Amino acid sequence: MDAQVDETFREFVANRSSALLKTAVLLCGGDRHSAEDLLQNALIKVAGRWNRIEEPEAYVRQVLYRQQVSRWRLRWPRRELSVAEPPEQNPAADAVSAAELRLVMRGALAKLTARQRAVLVLRYFEDLPEADVSRILGCSVGTVRSTTHRSLARLRALAPELAALGPAEAEQQPSHLESPVEVRP
Repeated sequence: MDAQVDETFREFVANRSSALLKTAVLLCGGDRHSAEDLLQNALIKVAGRWNRIEEPEAYVRQVLYRQQVSRWRLRWPRRELSVAEPPEQNPAADAVSAAELRLVMRGALAKLTARQRAVLVLRYFEDLPEADVSRILGCSVGTVRSTTHRSLARLRALAPELAALGPAEAEQQPSHLESPVEVRP
């Protein structure tokens, strides 16, 4: 890289890395360490092509999505995310705390496949239409629709307590650790 291209790349990383990391955390099912690795590997791949990229953020996001979906091809076993069980709820309490909901959502997202998480992140966190998701992931619109349907059904089965949330309550949850996916029965 020449000095000017190198500087624009550094500025991009400094300005956009936190937003890209949030997406990577969602793609990795809440595992921040895996998300940091995913983002770093994506930035390494992009760095060599930086002077030829017209829309850098879109390109980096596409590399993130495709790289995460491709992780199942790795030959070594996947690391599992170990989390402690949330404390028992007070039976008198009507509402589940936001922290417990984030733990439930993180656990449910971690149990989805990489493709399912990628589709849900693109559709609901990034708010992209099905056609754009299919283009980014390199699959058909029908595949996006069926994967979305199966992913939401699996989320409902894995975390039935999320179905009790109304749409207004779900929107109030912080988006940095969970996808604003409506999980109603």
